[in-house]
Amino acid sequence: MSEEAFISKKRKIQIEETILIILLLLSLLGIGITDFSPDDGYGYWIIMVIVFALCAILIAWLQSKKHDVNNFTSILREQFMHWSTSLVVVGGAFLLQKSGQLTETSASLVILLILALATMLDGIRIGWRFSVVGLYLGVSSVVVAYVEDFMWVEILIAIATVVLTIFWEVWLNKALSHASN
Repeated sequence: MSEEAFISKKRKIQIEETILIILLLLSLLGIGITDFSPDDGYGYWIIMVIVFALCAILIAWLQSKKHDVNNFTSILREQFMHWSTSLVVVGGAFLLQKSGQLTETSASLVILLILALATMLDGIRIGWRFSVVGLYLGVSSVVVAYVEDFMWVEILIAIATVVLTIFWEVWLNKALSHASN
């Protein structure tokens, strides 16, 4: 592996790790907003679907550089289909809430679960870190439902997620360097 290829791969990993941390922080913010004001939390999670979509496009583009797939249009089309269908389902949750079938808090949790599923499934395509964020969102929605003082639990899970992904990456790099020697 040339030095340039190693640096670009290292940079890509740093960008993906940064996106993971940002998405986890935005998720924690959304959980806090939802707890304080379910109506505002509901709107926040709708916006987050778009933010996650933009992050997914960026990661998919980075991945395409690695695999020499330079068709950005196909990436946009694939990601647009995935995230727009997720937004349609979120719209369904909105309609259920407006009809009185779901409370604002319930609608926010349902949207959080939809975002969790969409993120985990997109992670299959674009990288395991995105799936980890989706798993965090899914666990978070359940923690919110069962733990009274859930913010501390959510923060600890987020910190553990970041630390474990960094340790995993360091271990993987060491294993690969030992295998190449």
